[in-house]
Formats: sequence, structure tokens, C-alpha cells
Amino acid sequence: MNVITQLIYSIHRILGTLLCILFLMWFLSAFVMMYHRFPRVNAKEKLQKQEILSTSGDSLPDIASVIARLPHKEKVRNLTLDRNLGQTVFHIRTNKGEYNLPLSPADSMPQMDNEHIRQIAALWCSAPIARMDTIHSLDQWIPFGELKKEMPIYKIHFADDAQTQLYLSSRNGEALQFSNRNERFWAWMGAIPHWVYFTWLRQDTALWNKTVIWLSGLSCIMVIAGIWVTIDIWCKTRRNRHHRFSPYRKKWYHWHYMTGIFFGIFVLTFTFSGMMSLADIPEWIHKPALKNNPARTLHAHAPQPDQYTLDYRSIIAAYPQALQIEWSNFREHPYYTVKDGKTEFYIDAADSLSHPLQLSEDEIRRGIESIYASDSVSAHHSMTIRMSQLNHFETYYRDMSSMYRGRPQLPVWKVTVEDADRSVYYIHPETGIIRHVDISSRWKYWSYTALHRMRLPGLNSNATLRKTILWALLLGGTVVSVTGLALSINYLRRICRRIRKSERYIRR
Repeated sequence: MNVITQLIYSIHRILGTLLCILFLMWFLSAFVMMYHRFPRVNAKEKLQKQEILSTSGDSLPDIASVIARLPHKEKVRNLTLDRNLGQTVFHIRTNKGEYNLPLSPADSMPQMDNEHIRQIAALWCSAPIARMDTIHSLDQWIPFGELKKEMPIYKIHFADDAQTQLYLSSRNGEALQFSNRNERFWAWMGAIPHWVYFTWLRQDTALWNKTVIWLSGLSCIMVIAGIWVTIDIWCKTRRNRHHRFSPYRKKWYHWHYMTGIFFGIFVLTFTFSGMMSLADIPEWIHKPALKNNPARTLHAHAPQPDQYTLDYRSIIAAYPQALQIEWSNFREHPYYTVKDGKTEFYIDAADSLSHPLQLSEDEIRRGIESIYASDSVSAHHSMTIRMSQLNHFETYYRDMSSMYRGRPQLPVWKVTVEDADRSVYYIHPETGIIRHVDISSRWKYWSYTALHRMRLPGLNSNATLRKTILWALLLGGTVVSVTGLALSINYLRRICRRIRKSERYIRR
């Protein structure tokens, strides 16, 4: 046992010395991450740059004639209509490709020339353009490997006090990044060190995943060894009947030991949950029995856009402030998702008269049954399905207002299925939004979301209390890291002194 204990002491000392700066970086950046994230262009920002569809003086074609312009036998998977820089465009994704079709077959999509780039830039910032770079490689603010297909990318620097920057795709003029000096500063303080978002690493997603998982895994081993050391010292102190709570007289040892007692478990859960943010739940814990993606199944068998009973032109007339229309569905039930600058509307398209979507209990039950009917593993087993209307939030269905853009999230249908995955479905009848929870997602919730972000029952509904607890725990973790860093520096100094003494002895 003494040999094992000595080995664990060595593991904690060596790994602690190697990883102490990383730990301090993670804890300090976590404070910033509570308030500032990595700057990204979100869908809402892009939507606000669109023009109102009803302002178009063009004659809108019927949807059947638009679909007829696609190559033969291609089925529409997604269709969105919006208007930008005076041109109304149908964005269509089929089973074979993507197409951007203007209203008339005689029209063409604009070329990404200097004038068009400046028009797009003016939508994002009113300041004049200081300079524009054409970049052929990723940089710190677009470090994601999937953006390589957008090359070359136009990086626009605006002549304003905020030092605003905009990145545009050369393919279609889509905004890929939009940030100012303040956002970039906080990204360096928070998201970049916390997520290890360094361009040379982050652009290779697989390598980045492995690197963060391995660093977190080694950190967990180091913390576990530290907890072992703390318990061993505690037992020896009590056995020798020391009157002092801590046996150490040197301040760095004393405070590292003391904070380790109170915050060691949190440091371990924080590190482990950070690893689980990227790691998959291993199959030896749970291998999903359901082969098909439930959400994909519930959106399968979609009617083609020309089969929608309600004409999209009626939607534009009924919602004059609409910026975007998307053809949506829940199984065979069609509906439109209409977005303006503030909220979203979900309009039933199964009727020639416009009215809000309201999925019935029977429709939702048939949808759930279709998931298991289409699954090769579950099709031969009878499933017990229980449905209830939920009027309050719970652990796996919490308040996520940003997903609904002002729409009420309750009541929601909670569907419990007695299958091998212990599946629970939350289906919102007014939006068709689906959330599926199974054993794997529960493991993921408790191993990452609950531990890393303190999304615990009782705290989800009280943001102030949750952040207060996070602040206290992160302060404790920071002190553990600072004292560990001081001890590591002293340890390295001792090693250097020994090396110098050895060198002097050899010279003699």
C-alpha cells in the first residue's frame, strides 16, 4: 500500500506541475464564460438583415412552377423564402443538392463583385469600410474546419471606434462572422482559452476533440490522485492526534490542502464534465436500441411544397411584416414557419384558411407510433405509450426561450414510451418542436449539463441562485489552482537547484 500511495503522490505532483496553468486558465475563463461567449453570427442577426417579403412589387409565382424548375425527380427536403438586397429568393435543399432560385427563371443570382460585397457590408455596419482582405486560410475568428468550403473569404474591416469586422463567404455572400473589439477581447479572456479555440487546432475537429478529451482525462487522473493524497494526509493527521486542522506550516501547502478538502470534489466534477461535453456516452453504459433518429422520422413523409393546401402567398398577405417563410411539417401535417423581426408564427397549411398550428393528441400519438413502426429493431415489439399534457417545466424540459422566440413553451405533450431506451418525447403542439430524451441523453445531461453548468433541479428556475453558487465554486477552484501553481513553481525550483548541484559536483 505504501508503494501505491507513493506512486499516487508522484502522479499528483508530476501531472499537477504539467497541468497547473491549464487548470488556472479553465477556472478564470469560466467566470468570463458566464457572461461572454465566442462571437458568432446567429440566425436571428441574419434574419434582421432581410427585407420584408410584402414590400416586393414582383409578381409571386405559384409554388408548383418553382418546383418545376428543379432537376427531374429531385425531392424537396427543405424550402425557405426570403428577400435580400431587392431580390426575393427560394432556398431549396433536395435529396441531391442545394439551389437558390430567384422569382423568375429569367433572373440570375447576383455575382459576388465589389459592389455587391459593399451592399452586404452596409447592412451590418453603417461605418465606411477601412479595408477589405481576401483570405484563403482560417484565422482566429473563423477557426472551424467546415468553413474551408467557403474560401476565399472576404474579411472586411470597418472604420469605426468599435473596430468592427465582418467575414463574408465568396460563394453566396453569407455572413460567417461579425464581431467588434470588445467581443474579441472577452473571447480571448473566456471562450478561446476555455475551449482551447486556437486556430491551428480547432480547424481539425477530430484532433481538437481528442486533444481536449485527453487533457481533461489526464486532469481527472491528477485530481483523483490529489483527493487520495488529501484523504491520506487527513488520516495520518488524525492518527497522530495533531491539534491543527492542517499539518502544514508552509502557507502554500496549507491553503492547497485546505481548499482541496472543500473544493476537491467540485474540481473533479468540473474537469470530468468538461471532458463529457465532447465525449460520447460509451456503448458499454448504454447502446441505443432505437436506430432511427426520432426527430428525422417525425419530419419524414413530408408533403411536397406544391401539395400544401394553404398558398404561401396568402401567408405573405396575412403577415405583412414577415421576413422569412419556411415550409415545415409534422409527419404528413404541413405548416408554415413565419418569422418576423421579433417572433415566429406557426401556421397550419392543411387548410385553405390561415390559422395557428395546433397538433392534436391523436396526431402526436400516431407520430410516435410511426417512429417504432419504421425502426427495424422496434417494429416487432409492442410499445406501451402514455401521454399527458405538461404544464410546468421539469429537469429534461426546461425554459429555453431562445429556441421559441417569444412563443409560449407550455403546455407541452409529454409522451412516455416503455421501450429499451426508456424514451420520453416532449412535443410542443403549437410549434411542432420535438425533444427526445433516452438513457444516453440522461447520462449526458447529468455528466455534462448538470455538473458543468449547475443545471440542477431547483436551480434551473432561479438564475441568480445558480450563478451565485457557480461563482462560489469557481472561486474555490481558482484558489486550488493558484496554490497548485505556486507549489509547482517551487517544485520546479527545487529540481533546478538539484540539477545545478549535480553539475557542480560533476565538475569537481
